[in-house]
Amino acid sequence: MTTETAPQSATIPAETGARQQLTIWGALQANLRDYGLLLVLILIMLFFQWTTGGVLFKPLNLTNIVLQNSYIIVMALGMLLVIVAGHIDLSVGAVSGFIGALAAMLMVGWKFPPELAFLANPIVAGLICLLVGAIIGAVQGWLIAYYRIPAFIVTLAGMLIFKGLSLSILAGQSVGPFPAEFQLLSAGFIPDFVGPITLIPASQGVQPLVLHGATVLIGVVAVAAMVLAAVWGRARRKGRGYESEPFALFVAKNVVIAALVLFFTYMLASYKGLPNVLVVMGVLIAGFVFLTKRLTFGRRIYAMGGNLKAAALSGIKTERLTFYIFAIMGALAALAGMIYAARLNSATPKAGQGLELDVIAAVFIGGASALGGVGQVAGAVIGAFIMGVMNNGMSIMGINIDLQQMIKGVVLLAAVFFDLYNKNKG
Repeated sequence: MTTETAPQSATIPAETGARQQLTIWGALQANLRDYGLLLVLILIMLFFQWTTGGVLFKPLNLTNIVLQNSYIIVMALGMLLVIVAGHIDLSVGAVSGFIGALAAMLMVGWKFPPELAFLANPIVAGLICLLVGAIIGAVQGWLIAYYRIPAFIVTLAGMLIFKGLSLSILAGQSVGPFPAEFQLLSAGFIPDFVGPITLIPASQGVQPLVLHGATVLIGVVAVAAMVLAAVWGRARRKGRGYESEPFALFVAKNVVIAALVLFFTYMLASYKGLPNVLVVMGVLIAGFVFLTKRLTFGRRIYAMGGNLKAAALSGIKTERLTFYIFAIMGALAALAGMIYAARLNSATPKAGQGLELDVIAAVFIGGASALGGVGQVAGAVIGAFIMGVMNNGMSIMGINIDLQQMIKGVVLLAAVFFDLYNKNKG
């Protein structure tokens, strides 16, 4: 993994004519934040595995970690774009809570006449909620981009507005339960279209070990695709004359990542298989990686966050780009709100409160710069999992919620300090 920055015009001098090769130590220094993040996640997981007496790595608990943090990861993807562009969005928690309330009222609370009964259909209601979320984000982005109102002020106002709207449409009460089809968004698992894989057959005194075949297949294919993409990317960089990390370090990094994914796949396959929400997350993560690394739209976001005036002078329509970024953030907040509501199986007036803090913390812990222009999808996802594992592990250990908040605050402050220290040092 490499930290993404605004595209630069510098090229390798023609007279060198040689591909540059970093030393192992140089590569480690150049990618300290990225390798460090992965190492920190592994160490935190091992620490809580030890302190919880082996509970953390149980298949049920790992599945719960995914389900409990899925909506954080979904919103972290959008927040990454917002922060890289040099803005902030404080309204995402309130918007997600409002959308969850809207979904509950559409499917359960409001009684529609027969000709409008289709609005209560989970699919139709879900699409309406996504559209409403995108419109909310677009309106906020329009005010920020075209009226030059600071994002902090606009989204702070949005947070207050949508907290009030949630209380209003729910009349201060919880609404639920949701239809079974809607609950599948957060509580369902993919069907085993391959068939069970028996590793240990049942016998007297021995528990059988049967794996979810479809989950195993998807995990193996995902690892193969990741390795092929990494090899192709390395060959592509070397072919263009860019610096490349030493082969030994490249192999070690990908072996560790592949081992983690396969271990995670095995744990999920030994329980109920792949959660539906993890499939949604996987598609979104792949899409955002492609957007930030391959599309002009993504490169322009980094350019704008790196230097707004230079980006505008180079022809980038920064106002329109900001508008689109906040519309995307609104749609992802809506999706996260529906995932959260489906997990609780009800919409509550206090849903979403404080989620924006976990989302912002995940992005900053994942390596995004508070000054804009720097950040990556993989870092945001790892940052979200770091927060999730910490929450889960501390809860299992019985640590008080007030102390948990203090610990998370220290971790966030340390991450931002480390980022600024590296930037000033460089």
